[in-house]
Amino acid sequence: MKRYTKALLLSVGMLFTASAVQATEAKDIQSFTLDNGMKIMVLEDSSIPNANMYLFWKVGSRNEVPGITGISHFFEHMMFNGAKKYGPKMFDRTMEAAGGANNAYTTENLTVYTDWFPANAIETIFDLEADRIENLDINPEMVESERGVVASERLTGLENSNWRNLQEELKGAAFRAHPYSWSVIGHESDIAAWTLDDLVQYHKTYYAPNNAVVVIAGDVKLAEVKRLANQYLAPIPAQAPPREVKTVEPLQKGERRVYVQKASVSTPNVMLGYHVPATSNADYYALDLLSSILTTGNSSRMYQGLVDKQVAIEVETYMPMSFDPNLFYVMGVANPGITAVELEKGMIAEINRIGREGVTEQELEKVKNIKLMGFYQAMETINGKANTVGTYELFFGSYDKLFNAPQEYNKVTPADIQRVAQTYLKRSNRTVAVLAATEEADE
Repeated sequence: MKRYTKALLLSVGMLFTASAVQATEAKDIQSFTLDNGMKIMVLEDSSIPNANMYLFWKVGSRNEVPGITGISHFFEHMMFNGAKKYGPKMFDRTMEAAGGANNAYTTENLTVYTDWFPANAIETIFDLEADRIENLDINPEMVESERGVVASERLTGLENSNWRNLQEELKGAAFRAHPYSWSVIGHESDIAAWTLDDLVQYHKTYYAPNNAVVVIAGDVKLAEVKRLANQYLAPIPAQAPPREVKTVEPLQKGERRVYVQKASVSTPNVMLGYHVPATSNADYYALDLLSSILTTGNSSRMYQGLVDKQVAIEVETYMPMSFDPNLFYVMGVANPGITAVELEKGMIAEINRIGREGVTEQELEKVKNIKLMGFYQAMETINGKANTVGTYELFFGSYDKLFNAPQEYNKVTPADIQRVAQTYLKRSNRTVAVLAATEEADE
């Protein structure tokens, strides 16, 4: 990793502030809501003759119930498989013929579709999206084909990813009540059991226009977007609002542990999961910076304390953006000859040291600068702008809060870092998952 001086980082941050962010202010984002409840946000940016459309559907694995787990992710596949006007394989072919490209992803909270295209192809994109929102063809043959694809994806993902193996088991132990307890891809038996009626009703409920936020950025004009939205999207009828997720995970009162045996793993892997508040909570910024202090770069706490000392091959942290309280993950892969017990003790020791002793101003400033640099870089591109605008609109309650994010990061003090470490990263709030080829003898 490159090392940057504070002065250089600050100068880079000032450069980004003066160019990208100054060019994109809250007043530059214009929004309107169609009669059917679909909210559309527009950011005009003629820096290049391209545009994008990000469709944020407020549906993820948290909206599922036992028996239909994984169905949100399944629709990420189905939405590309044909509708009334554009049949099987025609969505991608039509978009590519117009010079565009697309992608999609599903999380615990959202399903997001991303379209990138030359600005002069915008009407084609509206036509494509409207067709699959209103007229998706959920036919038995296509469902069975994609069901097999998803089942295979689940199997190979668990075989090839130690992270996914551990996370699935850890989530199941850490959450006793909340739907975050299952993986986004769902349970194997549920994948096999979805019925056509399940799928039709789920699409009707969650792919309703009143359950979406659409962000369009690039070489477009608000008037044109309004015209096309009213022509293609406004006629799609609204539906009754989806049921609310009311379950609140009970307070964890003691450490929980799981063990996963996997013959093909060469050295033990350890994952820690700590309950933390939803992204909208004021502690989000301090926790996000704490994550970076622990594992971002060669000068991070865990790199110096574990990788440099050959206890771990690698360490990483992850804290997903989330509508409801979720988990702060820490994962380590043991160096050859290091036991799971030794790795776990080393990881916990570095975390506890921050809670006990705090952090220095210097290391906090370093991660603040890295965080701000990444933020400003994301806001330099139309794709980064669209994704960031939609993310803040949904997870923070309003897109305009993204323009306060640099100040929110800068306000975090060493005392805040120590406080959130003491509050959340403690034993009674922790779930530990160990993956190894053989179970170690009790110590």
